[in-house]
Amino acid sequence: MINDVPPENNASERAIRNIKVKQKISGMFKSAKGAQNYAIIHSITDTCNKNQQNILNAFRTIEAT
Repeated sequence: MINDVPPENNASERAIRNIKVKQKISGMFKSAKGAQNYAIIHSITDTCNKNQQNILNAFRTIEAT
């Protein structure tokens, strides 16, 4: 077995939990574009958190490109 890969998918389940909670609270997203934008922003912030990176700096870097 590969040492870097956990034997369960709990981290993945936790990663999508906030998205499902948002859908439940708001009903659904108002548009496909809104859902896509939310997913992109959530992906960036989640990745920054997991890699202990500054979220604001990540968005500044994206904006500069």
